[in-house]
Amino acid sequence: MGIIAWIIIGLLAGVIAKALMPGKDPGGIIITMLIGIVGGLLGGWLGKVIFGVDSIDGFFDLSTWIAAVVGSLILLALYRVVTGNRRSHRHA
Repeated sequence: MGIIAWIIIGLLAGVIAKALMPGKDPGGIIITMLIGIVGGLLGGWLGKVIFGVDSIDGFFDLSTWIAAVVGSLILLALYRVVTGNRRSHRHA
């Protein structure tokens, strides 16, 4: 898949991850998009390393989308943990 396809999958995976994990995030829509793009790549890499499968088969394959959304969910959770700890220390 080309870089444009990855960007599109990442953007949509970020939106799906945000819908699955609602709540207030310190970042805006740009951060959510970046998390989606990087999360898509992370999900594909984790699928290959952990399960030994090529989860990056094509744009319309379900495994590609699942890997991208799972990677985005992981990054979104990590982002909330990191930025949540920073915010609580600032106000203390």
